[in-house]
Amino acid sequence: MSESFWAPGATHAELAEAFNQNEARVNWHDETLWWVRQKRDRMARSVPEWELLRETASQIKEQVLSSLSEYLEQFEAQATLNGVQVHWATDADEHNRIVHGILKEHGVDRMVKSKSMLTEECHLNEYLKEQGIDVVDTDLGERIVQLAGEPPSHIVLPCIHWKKEEIGELFHQHLGTPKGNADPPFLTHAARLALRKEFLARRVAITGVNFAIAETGEFVVCTNEGNADMGAHLSDVHIACMGIEKLLPLREHLGVFLRLLTRSATGQPITTYSSHFRKPRPGQQMHIVLVDNGRSQQLSSDDFRGSLKCIRCAACMNTCPVYRRSGGHSYHTAIAGPIGSILAPNLDRKQYADLPFASTLCGSCSNVCPVKIDIHVQLYKWRQVLVKDGYVAVGKKLSIEAMNYTLSHPGLYRFGGKVGRWFMRTMPWLVNNRLNPWYKQRDMPTPTKQSFGEWYKANRP
Repeated sequence: MSESFWAPGATHAELAEAFNQNEARVNWHDETLWWVRQKRDRMARSVPEWELLRETASQIKEQVLSSLSEYLEQFEAQATLNGVQVHWATDADEHNRIVHGILKEHGVDRMVKSKSMLTEECHLNEYLKEQGIDVVDTDLGERIVQLAGEPPSHIVLPCIHWKKEEIGELFHQHLGTPKGNADPPFLTHAARLALRKEFLARRVAITGVNFAIAETGEFVVCTNEGNADMGAHLSDVHIACMGIEKLLPLREHLGVFLRLLTRSATGQPITTYSSHFRKPRPGQQMHIVLVDNGRSQQLSSDDFRGSLKCIRCAACMNTCPVYRRSGGHSYHTAIAGPIGSILAPNLDRKQYADLPFASTLCGSCSNVCPVKIDIHVQLYKWRQVLVKDGYVAVGKKLSIEAMNYTLSHPGLYRFGGKVGRWFMRTMPWLVNNRLNPWYKQRDMPTPTKQSFGEWYKANRP
């Protein structure tokens, strides 16, 4: 079985340290995600107008955010005309109660659900389980982590931290597959047979929403497995759960975003299924739940509103050196990685104050973002907010204040550099010991004889 790296209440540093105990797994996780990043790069280079698409998508989303209330009202009006029942949820609790209310109305205690990061954000599965509702996740990766009792560790690749041998053992326990069989096609077929029974037996299906169109009142769900289509088309009731930022003004805008989404996510030219839902079929009910859950607050901030452009492609995760080597569960929130580290503190600054610091600020996340979110800049700004508001540990706050004072006084900075280099040359044991967190994981650099400033002063023309 896979080692568990999910421990509610732990910090990113603690969970990352646990993940790093298995060096072989860390290296494999790192290399696998970098391979996905390289596929993304090849796809981007194959589209001559790639940067124009990114800029166009960014401007479209900026327009949406600038007039969000108007587009939401337009979408509601059009969807209602299409025969869709529209619900509004202020927060996660209201979202969960609305979904449960629909299930109770139909006397349903079993349902299927395709991938939806919004329902993960709202902890819908846990809520419905407490109400006696059996939820089966039908995305293969989501089903794997559900059987394991874990949340997904990645937006697009929910079980990326699992190896095929571990999945084989999991399926042996839960699906009755032969012990020791780790053949991916065989395991996929076994999951397909088990899930087909669930699709045929359950009257209610929940899907997420990748894009919703204000102009037409329709929404689009993108999958590679077709499980959203299977659930929605076989069900008597289709419930779509959507964050209010997922809107696009016009149907023609889909041409921009569908070209960007999967190329950025998995290095494919397009998702296998891009399914449009506009109205329920005869005899079916269709509901859409529009969820705020802190988005309006994020929208009101000039520094962080841009994060609402996110289309959940996970490109920032695949490129992030911290995410790749610390694992998705170390972020202890539904949306992991760089973008999650911006979104989570908006929901709870105290609980997620550690996440904006889980970054090198290298900017790679911003470079690959298909809608040009300045992710690393927003992470830096969150650090400033959290320190100012007192949401960081006393030791970190004091060290930041000490560095601020030192960097604000050039003479003290130069003197400190000289002293530090002297100690590292003459008494390295004062630095190379267990009290130095840096030394625990890496070798200290060989000190230079002079600083760059000293060298430049001596060698400048």
